[in-house]
Amino acid sequence: MLKILIGATTAALMATTAMAADFKPAVIFDMGGKFDKSFNEGVWNGVKKFIDETGTEVMEFEVTNEAQREQAMRRMVRRGATVVLGVGFAQADAINAVAGDNPDVDFAIIDVSWLDQPNLRQYAFKEHEGSYLVGVAAAMASESNTVGFVGGMDIPLIRKFACGYVQGVKETNPDATVIEVMTGTTPAAWNDPTKGAELAQSQMDRGADVIYHAAGGTGLGVIRAVADKGKLAIGVDSNQNGIAPGSVLTSMLKRVDVAAYDTLKSAMEGKFESGVNVLGLAEDGVDWALDDNNKDLVNAEMIAEVKAARAAIIAGDIVVHNYDNDGECPAEFEKRAISASLSADDITSEIKALSARLDELESMLK
Repeated sequence: MLKILIGATTAALMATTAMAADFKPAVIFDMGGKFDKSFNEGVWNGVKKFIDETGTEVMEFEVTNEAQREQAMRRMVRRGATVVLGVGFAQADAINAVAGDNPDVDFAIIDVSWLDQPNLRQYAFKEHEGSYLVGVAAAMASESNTVGFVGGMDIPLIRKFACGYVQGVKETNPDATVIEVMTGTTPAAWNDPTKGAELAQSQMDRGADVIYHAAGGTGLGVIRAVADKGKLAIGVDSNQNGIAPGSVLTSMLKRVDVAAYDTLKSAMEGKFESGVNVLGLAEDGVDWALDDNNKDLVNAEMIAEVKAARAAIIAGDIVVHNYDNDGECPAEFEKRAISASLSADDITSEIKALSARLDELESMLK
């Protein structure tokens, strides 16, 4: 019996080792690079967590021009990749073609939900819900009643961010003015911090004292320009509060790190499933960021209001308009009732929750 048990255990270990040896993940980061302090870097954080936990090597490539996307994916497959993660909607056509040609390889892509391949996992996010929350915060923080939004490339996805933000602002303060601008109509709009700074300065010249960006690397210019003028910025995708501590009101978190980590981990464990995953507030796919870098900018009243809005969205009591549904953003929104302030016990509980979240983020950096 002992020999049988030992033999079975040895066989299981050998099978596990073989599976690990055969597992070869790959990631294709998009333009801007994996250290863009925004979307790509959020994905990298999830990849790094996977590497740190498993010790697995991950093949990677950073796209610098559009032609490289499909070339890089095919190269990864030729190198033996068993799962390929594409980063961003711009890789949709490439991954659709390569996945179709390689049915025995698993593929996943973030910010895409419309493809149809049996070996493809797709992730989409309810960015409008997270943007609503930071809109509430912006409306409450603004002293001028004028706030701004700087988008990257003018595409429906970014207008989805903008519309949710406008709704959050307007339903908190109907008298507020929201100035909106897009950086451009080509992929270069994602990586032009000089232009971002110019656009932010233009909005501040018109009275904006809080500016939210959804512009990738261009947004770094927005944050720095706003900080230089003593105004407030709102970051996006990753927690950007630390880029200019004391000048970033909050960041709209888009948990692409979770999507990346779950993709690689499930593939390694043989549990990869294709299909579309849509992540919003209820799924912890989006949120707002609170940490030591912005704790002096966010008071108890603001926390209470954002917390109430978050709960109401999850419960369905607040429906945030989704630009994807009709390609439009309503011209007007109705004012919401401002929630009562948190009790002392509620504030204590909230601080504990924020502390736990901060510990989690810090552990990801180690």
